[in-house]
Amino acid sequence: MPIKDKVVVITGGSSGMGAATAKLANERGAKVVIGSRNQAKLDEMLNTVAHPENFAVQLTDVTKLADVQSLVKLAVEKFGQLDVLYNNAGIMPQGMVADAEKLAEWQAILNTNIMGVLNGISAATPIMRKQGHGLIMATDSVAGHVVYPGSAVYNGSKYAVRAIMEGLRQEEHQNGIKTGIVSPGAVDTNLYSTVHDEKIRKQMLEGNSANKNGWLKSEDIAEIAVFMMSQPENVDINEVLVRPTGQPI
Repeated sequence: MPIKDKVVVITGGSSGMGAATAKLANERGAKVVIGSRNQAKLDEMLNTVAHPENFAVQLTDVTKLADVQSLVKLAVEKFGQLDVLYNNAGIMPQGMVADAEKLAEWQAILNTNIMGVLNGISAATPIMRKQGHGLIMATDSVAGHVVYPGSAVYNGSKYAVRAIMEGLRQEEHQNGIKTGIVSPGAVDTNLYSTVHDEKIRKQMLEGNSANKNGWLKSEDIAEIAVFMMSQPENVDINEVLVRPTGQPI
């Protein structure tokens, strides 16, 4: 089943993988609504997509349930239903677990990467239950499969997303609600700007051997996400794990 005419909501949709997915879905005929915290980038997206008549934007902070509920409400009011919610917003602060100076960043990770997903689930499930169908997605990470020094809290948030999404699948499959996560390795996006530890950020950007063959691009992930969205109702792709060819972990 093509993605044409499906109604897709994407958080973190104004940059990186979210923006690439939104543009590709819109280009292929989906009706897309995106949210993000950057109004200027939202406006830019609205002016650059292939089919602006099938596109809407709204300022959204995923740490606030009311914001996510409002974003979903916009999609239903404008396009009549909700076929896909893609919980894509996320941040990636890094540092040692025991560093007390990082506690505010650890709280921000929990609020965005975990509660942001839970807020999306809470906003979408009542509508999808009533419809009898729907797909809830999340951007996870290879970091949700392996743990490494300096990233354990971020790793933990991504492990949590995997557990939450599997629990959601088990709890909601009888209601026709599908779940899917996309777990990328190194992707060339602005996510690295949320790494405030300069030493770790430099190591991640310059020391990753994935550079030998090139990091993934946002458009690579968009193809995978839209493929997941395009499946018929009886097909539920629960996870795609994708790395650059040269990435060792």
